[in-house]
Amino acid sequence: MPLYVIERTYAERVVPFLGAFERVNEINADTGVRWLYSFLSLDHRKSYCLYEAPNAELILSAAAAAGVPADRVVEVVGRMLPSGALEPVV
Repeated sequence: MPLYVIERTYAERVVPFLGAFERVNEINADTGVRWLYSFLSLDHRKSYCLYEAPNAELILSAAAAAGVPADRVVEVVGRMLPSGALEPVV
Protein backbone atom coordinates (compact mmCIF):
# COMPACT_ATOMS: atom_id res chain seq x y z
CA MET A 1 0.00 0.00 0.00
CA PRO A 2 1.44 3.42 -0.89
CA LEU A 3 2.62 5.73 1.91
CA TYR A 4 1.93 9.46 2.09
CA VAL A 5 3.12 12.34 4.25
CA ILE A 6 0.42 14.91 4.95
CA GLU A 7 1.25 18.43 6.10
CA ARG A 8 -1.53 20.07 8.10
CA THR A 9 -1.78 23.66 9.35
CA TYR A 10 -4.35 24.33 12.07
CA ALA A 11 -6.10 27.61 12.88
CA GLU A 12 -5.70 26.90 16.60
CA ARG A 13 -3.35 24.86 18.79
CA VAL A 14 -3.95 21.13 18.63
CA VAL A 15 -4.29 19.67 22.11
CA PRO A 16 -4.20 15.87 21.86
CA PHE A 17 -5.95 13.83 24.53
CA LEU A 18 -6.92 10.19 24.89
CA GLY A 19 -9.78 9.42 22.51
CA ALA A 20 -9.53 12.77 20.70
CA PHE A 21 -9.19 11.21 17.26
CA GLU A 22 -11.64 8.31 17.39
CA ARG A 23 -13.95 9.96 14.84
CA VAL A 24 -11.01 10.69 12.50
CA ASN A 25 -10.00 7.02 12.69
CA GLU A 26 -13.58 5.90 11.96
CA ILE A 27 -13.77 8.16 8.91
CA ASN A 28 -10.35 6.96 7.75
CA ALA A 29 -11.42 3.32 8.07
CA ASP A 30 -14.61 4.00 6.13
CA THR A 31 -12.57 5.74 3.42
CA GLY A 32 -9.89 3.05 3.16
CA VAL A 33 -6.96 5.01 4.58
CA ARG A 34 -4.88 4.33 7.69
CA TRP A 35 -3.18 6.92 9.91
CA LEU A 36 0.12 5.49 11.13
CA TYR A 37 1.46 8.37 13.24
CA SER A 38 2.08 12.10 13.30
CA PHE A 39 4.68 14.62 14.38
CA LEU A 40 3.36 17.78 16.04
CA SER A 41 5.22 21.10 15.79
CA LEU A 42 6.42 22.89 18.92
CA ASP A 43 3.66 25.51 18.64
CA HIS A 44 1.00 22.75 18.09
CA ARG A 45 -0.19 24.48 14.89
CA LYS A 46 1.27 22.06 12.31
CA SER A 47 1.42 18.32 12.03
CA TYR A 48 3.16 15.96 9.64
CA CYS A 49 1.31 12.67 9.37
CA LEU A 50 2.23 9.34 7.82
CA TYR A 51 -0.67 7.53 6.15
CA GLU A 52 -1.24 4.38 4.12
CA ALA A 53 -3.79 4.77 1.36
CA PRO A 54 -4.57 3.49 -2.13
CA ASN A 55 -4.26 7.09 -3.44
CA ALA A 56 -3.96 10.72 -2.37
CA GLU A 57 -7.56 11.53 -3.32
CA LEU A 58 -8.87 9.21 -0.58
CA ILE A 59 -6.71 10.99 2.00
CA LEU A 60 -8.11 14.35 0.90
CA SER A 61 -11.65 12.96 1.02
CA ALA A 62 -11.17 11.59 4.55
CA ALA A 63 -9.64 14.88 5.73
CA ALA A 64 -12.59 16.85 4.35
CA ALA A 65 -15.09 14.49 5.98
CA ALA A 66 -13.27 14.78 9.32
CA GLY A 67 -12.97 18.55 9.07
CA VAL A 68 -9.17 18.55 9.32
CA PRO A 69 -6.79 20.37 6.99
CA ALA A 70 -4.59 18.60 4.45
CA ASP A 71 -2.34 21.29 2.99
CA ARG A 72 0.00 18.95 1.16
CA VAL A 73 -0.14 15.25 0.42
CA VAL A 74 3.11 13.73 -0.84
CA GLU A 75 3.62 10.10 -1.80
CA VAL A 76 6.87 8.68 -0.42
CA VAL A 77 8.83 5.74 -1.81
CA GLY A 78 11.29 5.06 0.98
CA ARG A 79 13.19 6.23 4.01
CA MET A 80 16.64 7.77 3.79
CA LEU A 81 18.78 6.53 6.65
CA PRO A 82 21.66 8.40 8.32
CA SER A 83 24.05 5.96 6.64
CA GLY A 84 22.90 7.23 3.24
CA ALA A 85 21.02 4.03 2.45
CA LEU A 86 17.55 4.21 0.97
CA GLU A 87 15.14 1.77 2.59
CA PRO A 88 12.27 1.16 0.16
CA VAL A 89 8.68 1.09 1.36
CA VAL A 90 7.15 -2.33 0.85
